[in-house]
Amino acid sequence: MPDTPDFALTKTVVLVGMMGSGKTAIGRSLAARLDVPFQDSDTAIEEAAALTIAEIFSRDGEPFFRRRETEVLRRLVTGPVSIVSTGGGAFMTAENRGIIAADGIALWLDATLETLWERVRHKDTRPLLRTPDPKKTLTDLYHDRRPVYAKAGIRLAIDPDASIEQTTETALGVLTEARIVQERAL
Repeated sequence: MPDTPDFALTKTVVLVGMMGSGKTAIGRSLAARLDVPFQDSDTAIEEAAALTIAEIFSRDGEPFFRRRETEVLRRLVTGPVSIVSTGGGAFMTAENRGIIAADGIALWLDATLETLWERVRHKDTRPLLRTPDPKKTLTDLYHDRRPVYAKAGIRLAIDPDASIEQTTETALGVLTEARIVQERAL
């Protein structure tokens, strides 16, 4: 008999939140625990364009990127039940929120500004932070986006001291409580 119970995911869970909140790491771990596919919308966009997100932003601009993001998100959310990680800005448009609500559930990974800054300040892969004052940019994004992230179906406060495994267990708990994850009968 296994040490941990089997779980069944009832609908696609779309992880939303700020850059650095852990959407990719927690998404991969959660998908592995639930034995469902993990999909990253930014990776899907990069594969389709054969360019990095930074290159798309530089070459085609943010509005072009956001249109591709919506197309990819629609495909991922309406496909087989899975865990989907999104870019930090994906949840900002009403159309994307509608896509997620129609066929899935948004799980907001809510990390503090201090935690986010610690996680992203040494990375040069964040196009929106390529500014003269990246901390101010992150702070402004954080304050602008929080009210929209609060529209997510489920909120998970991120403990900066918790491991990926601990955060995954907490996520499983909130998803079970919301009846998005169900324990399979043994």
